[in-house]
Amino acid sequence: MALAVTLSRANNGIDAALVSVETHLSNGLPAFTIVGLPEAAVKESRDRVRSAIINSHFDFPSRRITVNLAPADLPKEGSRFDLAIALGILAASDQIPKDKLHNYECIGELALSGELRYVRGLLPALIQSSHYGNRTIIIPAANYNEASLPLKTKTIIASHILEVCAHLNQCKPLPLTIKKKVENIDANLLDMADVSGQPQAKRALEIAAAGGHNLIFIGPPGTGKTMLASRLCGIMPTLDEASAIEVAAISSLAGKETIIDNWRKRPFRNPHHTASAVAMVGGGSNPKPGEISLAHKGILFLDELPEFDRKVLEVLREPLESGKITISRALQQVEYPAQFQLIAAMNPCPCGFYGDSRQRCNCSPASIERYRSKLSGPLLDRIDLHVSVCRLPANMLIEKRSFCEDTATIRQRVKQAINRQFNQRGKINALLSSREIIDNDWVETEALNWLSAAIEKLGLSARAFHRLLKIGRTIADLDKNNPSDKVEINHLKEALAYRQLDKKL
Repeated sequence: MALAVTLSRANNGIDAALVSVETHLSNGLPAFTIVGLPEAAVKESRDRVRSAIINSHFDFPSRRITVNLAPADLPKEGSRFDLAIALGILAASDQIPKDKLHNYECIGELALSGELRYVRGLLPALIQSSHYGNRTIIIPAANYNEASLPLKTKTIIASHILEVCAHLNQCKPLPLTIKKKVENIDANLLDMADVSGQPQAKRALEIAAAGGHNLIFIGPPGTGKTMLASRLCGIMPTLDEASAIEVAAISSLAGKETIIDNWRKRPFRNPHHTASAVAMVGGGSNPKPGEISLAHKGILFLDELPEFDRKVLEVLREPLESGKITISRALQQVEYPAQFQLIAAMNPCPCGFYGDSRQRCNCSPASIERYRSKLSGPLLDRIDLHVSVCRLPANMLIEKRSFCEDTATIRQRVKQAINRQFNQRGKINALLSSREIIDNDWVETEALNWLSAAIEKLGLSARAFHRLLKIGRTIADLDKNNPSDKVEINHLKEALAYRQLDKKL
């Protein structure tokens, strides 16, 4: 029977479903048909596969060829099925053995010459394939970086379809890819010692890094808001292996090649304020991850926050709470992780100089109110730390900075605080529920009563109340002179000092 089955994988969000490529040769007029919900790029593989087989000096069958991509109700996109289809045709026409094809999964785009080209979004397939220890996945040599990550997947790389066929014929077996053990390189990190002054802003960054809290800087232009935000990743610990692989998988889906030397570095995404809501959350007919998913386990920095369209900012509210985003389309529903830290910066008014003692603000009260009203109350309620960044005197800009703490020193304190959180509570403080923060007796009764009175006086929401408790918990974790390990009044007072947008700017 002129029938062969090869295996491949289709991307479905962060997952990669197994696809059986069934190839049947039958009598009749020569034809080449692909079924199984293929999109345009998959249908075009007919011409690529035909030319690749002929130019590799194989016989292309002059028969009716039917290729079914099962399951038939799963949308298939891209050129990743070229290699599996070509091998299926060669196996069905008895040009290569078909008895061992079930031991392999094949992913790769074919050039007309038969060469294998880079495939986008390969890493999710490698992760899913690692659950099947008896299978080996064949991928293009251009995807070597993904194959060398420390996964359990058995992979072999090839640069031409002839190499794959020689391997299957056992004429010239291809070796398994060697997994690299790569230590994260901390070179080229921006140093916190380069920032003059701003002790309160630096302290807020340390708290944000230690507890996973969201933060916004408010101040005139040129005071160092962007400079401070760009140094947050440096004081945060590198990703663990599982988180780094998850981040790399999302980046792979977006077509970004994994850089093996710094693959455990936290992502830092800085979209322009003209970005649309779809660019932010992801989308398309075949949904792709957006900026909030590409910032998963890292930082999403929004500079000039009020300049973003209000509808774009409002789409952040749900993922800030849930840590994920669900994109629904007619054919499928895709869920992407989006557990990011929001860091934002804004001016206090349209001209930027409101409250600046050395620059005159020409904005009217109405224009200032319109500017601030671009940020909704529910969004600001989800930002834990509101910090003013003031203009520095000129003498502070030229003095020596040898006394400033560098990134490595601050990162060490942050690591100790995070280790303390995981040892005692199993998660960072930003992920604690309201029941966990109160019922476990981590807050002194006197401090809790003081915060309740402050919340009542300032008219803050219940969400702000719980977020202040989490910030106080982080400050207590950073406090080496806190033998009781409880949140005290002084910790909550410092936490409340960082809620400046709850009052008038």
